[in-house]
Parts: sequence; C-alpha cells; structure tokens
Amino acid sequence: MSSEEINMIERDPNNLNDHVKVMFEDVLAEPEGAHSADCVWRNSYKCFNCSKNCCYMFLTFLCGLPLALCWGCEFAMITFQHVWQITPCLRVCMINLGCAQKFFGTCINCCLAPICEAMGLCFSQIQVKNIS
Repeated sequence: MSSEEINMIERDPNNLNDHVKVMFEDVLAEPEGAHSADCVWRNSYKCFNCSKNCCYMFLTFLCGLPLALCWGCEFAMITFQHVWQITPCLRVCMINLGCAQKFFGTCINCCLAPICEAMGLCFSQIQVKNIS
C-alpha cells in the first residue's frame, strides 16, 4: 500500500477510539428475571443500531470534512510551533544552562566540597556506645 492509500477496512489501526466502541450489548442489558417481550427486545436492538448508525452518518456528512480541515490546521500549527519555536528555545536553554551547570558545579567543588569533607572527617570519629 502506498502512502497515498488509506485502509478502508481497518479505520482505527492504532485503537485510538477503543473507548467508544458502543454496541447494543454495552448499553442495554436485561438481568435474569427481568426480561421484556422478545419482540420488544429484538426491535429495540434494531432501533438502537439503526438510529446510532443513521445519526453517526448524518453527523459525519455534516461535520466530518470541516472538522478534518480544522484538525489538520491545528496539527499543522502545533508542528510549526514545535519546529520553529519550542525546539530552538529548548536548545538555547540547554546550551545556556549547560554553562551555568559547569560554573556552579565548579564553585561547589571548590568551596563547599572541602568544607563537607572536613566536617565528615571530624564527625567520623564520633562513637556511640550503649550502656545497659
């Protein structure tokens, strides 16, 4: 399949919309001991599926193309923003903060590390004994 072709059978190959797989059995269920007449249950099934499918088809005809256009533009703007704004800005921050990290790391190693090491040596000679 070329990049221009789309799969007309498997339309959700990444299972993005698994949470909206709504079948009659997922919505309506009669527990044991509370059954309606068979003709009501059978026709409810047909009515549910017909209305769900017809309404979905009507909404997709009415809104599908305009929404696809809007979402395409939205993701184009997000991509543009990441490529031309966010990623370069993050790179600038990483470069500048890398210099700051080296500077402050050197200061801590030169000034604070000897003090901590000396205090560690002083306190390492303390011994605690339990007298019972």
